[in-house]
Amino acid sequence: MLRWGVLAPGRIAGGFVWALHRHTDQRVHAVASRDPERARRFAAQYGVPRVHESYEQLVTDPDVDIVYVASPHSEHKRQALLAIAAGKHVLVEKPLALDAGEARDIARAARAAGVFAMEALWSRFLPQTLLIERLLHDGVLGDVRLVMADFGGCFDFDPEGRVFNPALGGGALLDIGIYPIWLAHLVLGPPPHVHATGSLTETGVDGQAALVLTYPTGAQALLHTTLFAETPQEAVIAGTHARLQIDSRFFTPSGFTLKAARSDQRLRWTDPSGIHGSEGLAWQAAAVALHIAEGRTESPLHPLQHSIALLETIDAARNQLGVRNDGPRQK
Repeated sequence: MLRWGVLAPGRIAGGFVWALHRHTDQRVHAVASRDPERARRFAAQYGVPRVHESYEQLVTDPDVDIVYVASPHSEHKRQALLAIAAGKHVLVEKPLALDAGEARDIARAARAAGVFAMEALWSRFLPQTLLIERLLHDGVLGDVRLVMADFGGCFDFDPEGRVFNPALGGGALLDIGIYPIWLAHLVLGPPPHVHATGSLTETGVDGQAALVLTYPTGAQALLHTTLFAETPQEAVIAGTHARLQIDSRFFTPSGFTLKAARSDQRLRWTDPSGIHGSEGLAWQAAAVALHIAEGRTESPLHPLQHSIALLETIDAARNQLGVRNDGPRQK
């Protein structure tokens, strides 16, 4: 059982704490925010016993085993390094950092300190992902030729908000596009070639992007993300033997259909756990606790190098779209 400390309590942190308390025996022990009153409201709502007046106080709390960083993207590196320097394990909301360079800095610091560090890419730990990984490993789909995935939603425009503000690491790719990209990496690995096209918002962040990832085998990934429209949020993995179609909101607990090539034979799987939506964050928390209990400093399912590779792909796409990163940089 881990005792968690939460930095930057907001909507995302609330979903994590609720899922953790509902479905695991782990507990959130402390919370800290730049706004102490906000931290007190969060603590009252989610039953967190201790409120700290600063991030520094929380990371030095001897009763905190691991720190969960749920701040805007621009703060991920600074807060992760703060926790690591205090000797705490750390789980950082996706993306791990603003870019691959910052992610490498986090990885170096965590490895030097000997603490566990991971990006909170919760979809990697869902039961459906583990089953899909097994089907791929066993060759059920044959040679995979194509991955298609999308994630788009309608976001109210707020130039100062987290999604549209370049100083906070805004944009579709870092916020929601990371999910289709992660799936392509899971199935095909990091791509040697990235081609991106799309459009920017009036604040200069990527509002919409279509990516083609190409591989030496000839396989491709066709990915799309947007802040302007609600898309199907489905995913397809097509191989020479079979096609696997993941239900809408493919990045949450759901289900999939496996269809044989050149045949009408179909197999259907639906998550039997009864865990829905953001409750699936509990699988991630359970995995982190298991990894730490095993003495690991990185997840064997989602090691830090995977997070760096994701950001390398995102960096390439953002550069091609002309996105400027105005977030604060730390040495």
